[in-house]
This record gives sequence, structure tokens and C-alpha cells, in this order.
Amino acid sequence: MLWSFVTTGAVLLAWSGVLLASALRKRRVLRLDIMLRPQHYVQACAHTAIFLYWGWYWRPVYESAHLIIAQLFFAYAFDMLLTWSRRDTYTLGFGPFPIVLSTNLFLWFKEDWFYLQFLMIALGFAAKEFIRWTKDGRETHIFNPSSFTLTVFSLALILSGASDITWGKDIAITQFYPPHMYLFLFLVALPGQFLFGVTTMTVAAVLTTYLFGLMYYAIAGTYYFFDSYIPIAVFLGMHLLFTDPSTAPRTELGRMMFGVLYGLSTITLYALLRVAGLPAFYDKLLQVPLLNLLIQSIDRAARSEPLRRFDPALIGRSLSVRGRNLAYISVWAIVFAVMTAAQGVGDRHPGQWIPFWQRACEQDRNDACRYLAVLYTNYCRAGSGWSCNELIRLQAAPTRDQTPATFPPLEELPILLRGSKGPITDRSAASLYRRACEQGWPESCSRSGKSDPASSDSDARP
Repeated sequence: MLWSFVTTGAVLLAWSGVLLASALRKRRVLRLDIMLRPQHYVQACAHTAIFLYWGWYWRPVYESAHLIIAQLFFAYAFDMLLTWSRRDTYTLGFGPFPIVLSTNLFLWFKEDWFYLQFLMIALGFAAKEFIRWTKDGRETHIFNPSSFTLTVFSLALILSGASDITWGKDIAITQFYPPHMYLFLFLVALPGQFLFGVTTMTVAAVLTTYLFGLMYYAIAGTYYFFDSYIPIAVFLGMHLLFTDPSTAPRTELGRMMFGVLYGLSTITLYALLRVAGLPAFYDKLLQVPLLNLLIQSIDRAARSEPLRRFDPALIGRSLSVRGRNLAYISVWAIVFAVMTAAQGVGDRHPGQWIPFWQRACEQDRNDACRYLAVLYTNYCRAGSGWSCNELIRLQAAPTRDQTPATFPPLEELPILLRGSKGPITDRSAASLYRRACEQGWPESCSRSGKSDPASSDSDARP
């Protein structure tokens, strides 16, 4: 860690000296313009809110705050030096904030490898500066800077088998620890959706993934992503990763197609990564640069004669841009409310809980016994002796009756009942038995005073 900072600082200092000498020799005047763009500071506020809320329930976020601040200082210095090395005027604003914060929402390198974090940030700014094209008569960068660098480094980590030098898996898991995290992400993304018109991308991506999950459940009897219809990190990516308006299609229909492609590519990448035995948390990161390359083709298709009649922008021609954005947000709010009521998003997805997978394994549903073994293994490692015993029973008879031999002891329930959420804080017997009953453990219902929810099959609703 120390050498990462010392070396990075030395490189910036040397670059500054070379630039200063060159400017003096050529009599260049280096200027600084200040421009505060809403798309930068609104996104920065959304990202910061997520870090604050997430960090309250997973303390390594707060413990890493100084490292994120250091990356921001580095980003400003690198961007400024790169710009002044090519032209005389640097525009100072909040531009580095969304690049740095978005990158850190998905991938951190561990301390011994932290110099790679600085390289990630540098690559994002370099890609923004050098990889450009002409779009709608204006030269602009092709790739979302944070998405581009995340993809490049994700591919390098996959090819080198070095994913364990990052906190990527932990990030994807712990972002679900805070209560009502789906609702929180929905709310913090609303200002950006209203101002920049990216709602249709998010809605298309979310609905595509959710409807696929419903179809998969109807066919297989289990959940495609196991403990959710849309993993929380994927849901975050659908709001604040691929939705950069500068690297997205211009037409509303094109943005909907863009969202559908993001949802379908996430589903496909998840399957491919699992088949290859690779970490699945890369499923939301690898495809964005390719989608960025397709945006002009997507817009041409959306403007073509067969498709332009379906452009939702035609419905609200009389509305202002902000009026249409508000209409799209209203539709999205209704869709989100319906999905929440149907347990499509939220904290209570049945796939988090052991009883669902026990019954699914007993019925020999797709991948159910394998995932039940994963749950038992994780809980065994967390200190549940009951899970260790159940794992042995499952390995001995993987497709037979998976009804547990005994109900777990009370002291192990905080381990077994947390699902994919953070640690359980209320550990009173009454609360634990009530929670167990709600999750589908019939033996606990009489102890909590509740009726058995399994009798109404409430834990197996799609």
C-alpha cells in the first residue's frame, strides 16, 4: 500500500515537472476553466449516498473512505496533467467523481495490489481522452470511462485467475446487507432519471431480467440467480453503470433496446461464467463497452421505418422533455411497486432461505440440491454444526428426503435465518422463531404463536 502511494505520487510529480518545463520552454499559458455539469454532481450525490448507506451495514466501506478520497485526488491530478499535455485548457468540475465512485461501487483491489486501483482510474481517463468518435456531428468519447476500465480489468483478472486479489465478490454480496436496498437504489437514481432521461434504459433492463426469471422459475421450479430475481449488484448496474447518457443511444426506442440488451447479456454472461467455473459477479461488467460500440447502430435501427412507429417518444409529442421524463418515471414507479409486491425485488425473496431449497431438492428440481449444499457449506463454515450434519446427510443421499433430522438449535438460528442479508440484530427467542416460521420452518411456528406458512405454500410463490 505504501509503495503504491509513493510510486503513484512520484509519477505524478515527475509528469508535473516535465509539463512545467515544456510549458515554460514553449511559452504556453495553461488555463483552468470551471464548469459544473449537472450530470456529474447529481451522479456524485447518488454514488455518495449509496456508499454512506451501504457502509453503515458493511464497515469496510467506511474504513476505505480515505482510499476513495485518495483516488479522487489522483483522478483530478491525472486528468489535469493529461489534458494540459494535449491542450491549454482544463475544465475543472465534478467529472472525476462519477468515474471514481462508480468504479469503486463494483471493484476494489486489496491493499497489497492497490496500485492497480490507480491504474484502473488512469485507464478510464485515458480511454475518455483517446478513444473517440463522431456522433450526431459532434466528437465525443465512445465508452463510459468507468465501465471501460472495469471491463478491461475484469477480463485481465479472469484470464489470470486472480479474482481473489480484489473485493469484487464481497462487494456484490454485501451491497444487499442494508434493509430495503432495492428501494434505496430506486430512490437515489430518480433525480438523474428525471434530469437526463435514462429511465427507459433502466426499466427495459430490469423488466427483461425479471420476466426471464419468472419464465425460468415456471420451467425449472428454481430461481435463475438462486437468491433473487435480480441480484442487488446487477440492479445497481442497471441504475448507475450502463446508463451514462453520453454513451447511450439518443432515441427513446434505442434506449429501451439498449436496456433489453444489457439485461439479456447479463443473463447470458451469468450462465457462461458459471459453466466455466468463474466468479459470477463479473456478469454486469463485461458487456457495457460492447453495448457502447453498438449505440449508433441501435439508433439507426430505432429510426428505421419498421421500428420508429414503436418509439415511445411519439406518444408524448406535446410534452416537454422533462414532462416525458416524468411520465417515464411514473410508469417505472408503478412497475417497481408491482414487482416489490410480487417479491420480484426486496428483502424477502424465498430463494434466500433453506426451507425452499430443501423442498426443491426433495423434488429434484434443477440445481436445487447443489445450491442447498452450497448453503449448508457456507453456514457450516460460519459456525453452524447443524448445517455440517445436514451437509453430510445431503451428500449421502442428494436426491432423497431432505427434511432435516432435527430442528436447528436456537443459538444457531441467527446464522441460518439471515439469508443474503446482514447479521440479525434482534436475537430474542420470540423474534427468531417468528422469523423462522415466516421463512417456512414449520417446527418453529408453534413456538412463535404463528400458523405454518408452508401450508399455504407462501414461500414458493414465483
